[in-house]
Amino acid sequence: MTGTAAPDVAPDRRDASVTTVVGLLVLFEMMSGFTQMGITPLLPDLADTYGLGDSAANWVGSVQLLAATVCVPLFGRLGDLYGHRRMLRVALVCVAAGSLLVAMAPTPALLWVGRALQGPLAALLPLEIALVRSRLSVPDARRAIARLVGALTVGGLLGAASMGAAAGTLGGVRAALLVPALLAAVCVPLSFVAVPESEARGAGAMDWPGFALLALGATALLLGVSALEHDGGVGLRVLLGAVLGVLLLVWWVRTELRSRDPLVDVRALTSRRTGPFYAAACCFGVVFFAAQAPDTTFLAADPDSAGYGFALSSARISLVLLPGIVAAVVGSALTVPLARRIGYRRVLAWSFALVAAGFAVLAVRHVSLGEIVATKVVAGIGLGIALSAMPTVVVEAADRDRGGVATALYNNVKSFGGSVAGGVMAAVLAASAHRPGTARETPAEGAYVLVWLVCAVCALAGAGTTLLARRSEDPDSAPSA
Repeated sequence: MTGTAAPDVAPDRRDASVTTVVGLLVLFEMMSGFTQMGITPLLPDLADTYGLGDSAANWVGSVQLLAATVCVPLFGRLGDLYGHRRMLRVALVCVAAGSLLVAMAPTPALLWVGRALQGPLAALLPLEIALVRSRLSVPDARRAIARLVGALTVGGLLGAASMGAAAGTLGGVRAALLVPALLAAVCVPLSFVAVPESEARGAGAMDWPGFALLALGATALLLGVSALEHDGGVGLRVLLGAVLGVLLLVWWVRTELRSRDPLVDVRALTSRRTGPFYAAACCFGVVFFAAQAPDTTFLAADPDSAGYGFALSSARISLVLLPGIVAAVVGSALTVPLARRIGYRRVLAWSFALVAAGFAVLAVRHVSLGEIVATKVVAGIGLGIALSAMPTVVVEAADRDRGGVATALYNNVKSFGGSVAGGVMAAVLAASAHRPGTARETPAEGAYVLVWLVCAVCALAGAGTTLLARRSEDPDSAPSA
């Protein structure tokens, strides 16, 4: 460009706009993290409020996860076609309505409907990442993505730490659930204030048959896996769900390969440039989601009856897990400066190595709270770095006009892998707790060790698949497209 006065002024206007936009998106992600993690300490109170058994109470979390599996690719593709800001607003409206229904639902059925409406929470980050990638240069987009992931982590930290206390302070679980509902309601009008629309537009049309097959296949498979815990092993419902899910997903793959405008670029899953990152995302989902519930039940177990554990209350469990969550926030903040020195791909590989080390040591040493906290800090740093780095490497490996779908597929693979692994690991714990001919009512300690070792192996697999990817990241010094 020529050295006229206009170019000197335009960057200032652009920078101010970028600061405002990223600030609002950070607020949206803090709300998302708060809502997603804040309900976890309230699950026992919700079960008591609605008279739910343990199996039915699990659906409070499972329904939202099933809805997220469907919403993420749908909102990502529609965002690529019609605008990421537009779909971001739709997602926020759904989340606000669902959060209000969760807080005020008179029956369990309406509670689950509200949780389903909260499914687009998982679509917020992919839409935001696609938006900032469209509007910002490569270095600015990387910093913005790191801030968004950091905000999601901080929001989760605040939700997990405060919602239990809010239930006691405000007079019950319903009053506490109005807090995330209020936060979501505030985000809706803010999305109309200063968020610009993304510039890039994808070509083609929405692949509704592909969407339907993916939704049905994923739901059937997840329902089959969830039956593992209820049936105590592989039964008829498990087999029917697994077989039906696999058949539908195979049909979906064939449909996507023949489609001119597929919902998901299935070939990207086998591409040397992007496929390894999706495999790493699946491994990360196993580590991140599948270990949360086992860690909590291990800490809550009574050592006098179970032979392990610390008989901790919910409040004390939060305190034990808090250093690991803080470490994840620190790791997220370290991602960008570390990536400047060695690159995002190597940073991602090293983060998986930290996670593997943390879980491997936890499997060997877990007899004191100090040991558990130390391993959680090591794994937490790795998880925070991976959470921040993975969206960046995935979206930069994808075509520019498919950013929303690429990030959505990453989130879908991550949550889907975690949900399937979570069901399997829950079944492992349940099987060890109800062995034929024994009176054991709690899982065996070896079952927890197996869960942690599986997480360590999956983290190592994530590091290996990341290094297999063809190098495609742009250096920070590269000019913006």
